[in-house]
Amino acid sequence: MRMFATITVAGAIAGLGYGAAAQDAVQTARAQAEAARTNPYCANVADAAADARFAWQMQTLSSLEKDIEQRIVQLEKKRAEYEEWLRRRNEFLKQADEGLVAIFSRMRPDAAAQQLASLKDEKAAAIIARLNPRISSAILNEMEPGRAAQLTGTLIDSAPRERAAEKS
Repeated sequence: MRMFATITVAGAIAGLGYGAAAQDAVQTARAQAEAARTNPYCANVADAAADARFAWQMQTLSSLEKDIEQRIVQLEKKRAEYEEWLRRRNEFLKQADEGLVAIFSRMRPDAAAQQLASLKDEKAAAIIARLNPRISSAILNEMEPGRAAQLTGTLIDSAPRERAAEKS
């Protein structure tokens, strides 16, 4: 009865000449009345369908959460493996540096000067910086003056960076 009254009121409004808006209201009211008559099944199962959709979404989210947790565990294992590898590498490099410094400290100054002169500036300066100052000065004394000045300049340029790194 209520739908009939709505359609009747909408028809009366349309009949009075209120234009396109009234006609749209009439068409909407007719469509709603038709949907209510033809789809009572859909109206009755809408809540059950919404509940089923919610349960499916929760199950999907739960499985995704488990997958993410497994991936986090895998990433943590990889991170721990990488940290161990990095620790061993740094340890090896430290031992290699100490061994290299020991080798240069036992060499004759003229032989060490020839070897260091053929190395890149950063590497040669790093070795000279780690040597005993007496040995470093003897090696630099045996080098060609231009190369010794170049290595000394590299040592001076790297000193503020090392101090800044030590402070932080």
